[in-house]
Amino acid sequence: MVVFRIDRRSGIATYLQIVHQVEQALRMGALQEGDKLPTAAQVAAGTKVNPNTTLKAYRELERLGFAEVRQGAGTFITRNLARPQSGPDSPLRTSLDAWLVQARTEGLSGHDVKALFSAAYETAYPSES
Repeated sequence: MVVFRIDRRSGIATYLQIVHQVEQALRMGALQEGDKLPTAAQVAAGTKVNPNTTLKAYRELERLGFAEVRQGAGTFITRNLARPQSGPDSPLRTSLDAWLVQARTEGLSGHDVKALFSAAYETAYPSES
């Protein structure tokens, strides 16, 4: 089951943070087609977010084609975004994990790493920035 983390200082709407976290979990293979998402009450208990916010996020996931609501049963994932080369045991993930350990060892802060990654990302994927 996915555990949501809400950053109230991010400037990103709470429901969008939930949507983005589900999308990320799908890409990383942490969520698979057929998996059940936590109920709005469970998310509210874990994050102190209004259940209606979670329901709004789930409606957005449904609109995007990532989830479906089954009356009386819950909300279920309908698409898998994971690619073999991006899963938790992939060589790319292993290399990235090692790079992050090296960055931390060399004294880079989380903000430094994000800035460095963003700059490299914009160079590698200029049309997607």
